[in-house]
Amino acid sequence: MFTGIVQGVAHVEALTDRPGLRSFRLRFPPGFAQGLEIGASVSCDGVCLTVTSLDGDDAASFDVMQQSLGLTTLGGLVQGSAINVERAAKDGAEIGGHPLSGHIDVTGTLREIRRPENNHVLRIGLSPRWMRYVFAKGYIAINGASLTVAEADRQAGWFEVWLIPETLRQTTFGSKQVGDVLNIEIERSTQVFVDTVRDALDERLGPLLPALEALLRERGLSTDELARPMLPPQRG
Repeated sequence: MFTGIVQGVAHVEALTDRPGLRSFRLRFPPGFAQGLEIGASVSCDGVCLTVTSLDGDDAASFDVMQQSLGLTTLGGLVQGSAINVERAAKDGAEIGGHPLSGHIDVTGTLREIRRPENNHVLRIGLSPRWMRYVFAKGYIAINGASLTVAEADRQAGWFEVWLIPETLRQTTFGSKQVGDVLNIEIERSTQVFVDTVRDALDERLGPLLPALEALLRERGLSTDELARPMLPPQRG
C-alpha cells in the first residue's frame, strides 16, 4: 500500500527489453533507496513495481510485464525520463493522502494547463466509463500522487486538480504538457459506492431505469450523482 504522498522524482537510467518484459534501472534522489531490499515495492508514477536488484542507496532495477507497459505510461518511458516515486507505507505510517494500491485503472490525457498566481491547474480528460467515479472534493490518484478533485464535468469528460508550489517541487507535474498521458487510480471506496448504487437501481427499477437516466440527462445529471450523498466524507 502507498499513501499517495510522492517522496521524490527518479530518472530512468537504463532500459533493457526481453520477450514480454522490460527492465528499468532508476536513479533516485539521494538516500531514497537506503534500507530498500530486493522484493520491496515502490510506486513508480503510480504503478507498484518490485525491486529486482539494488545499486547502492540511490538506484534500483525493476521488471515490468508487457501488460503493464501497455496499460500505463511506463511503456513510453525512455532513458532520462522523470517519474514520481514513493516507497511502500510502513505499519503505523501517517496517511497524508489516501490509501493507494499501485494498480492503475486507466490513463487520462492532459487537456489544459492554467497558471493562476501561486497555483497550477491541470484539466484532465477521462473516458465516461471512469468519470462516473470522479466527484468534486473527492480523492483521485494521478501518477502516484493523492490529489483532491477541484471540479468535474461528467458530460464533458474532464476533471481538474489544483497544485500548490510544494507539490510541483516534489513531483513531475510542473513539466507536464498538454497532450501528455497520465496514470489514474480511482479511489476504491468511491468506486464501490457508485457501483453499489448503480446495481441497486438496475435491480429495483429494471425496465424503468432507461427512463430515469433520460430524465436525469435532461437536467445535466446522471444516476451516478445519486451516489454522492452516500459517499464517505472526503478531505477538502
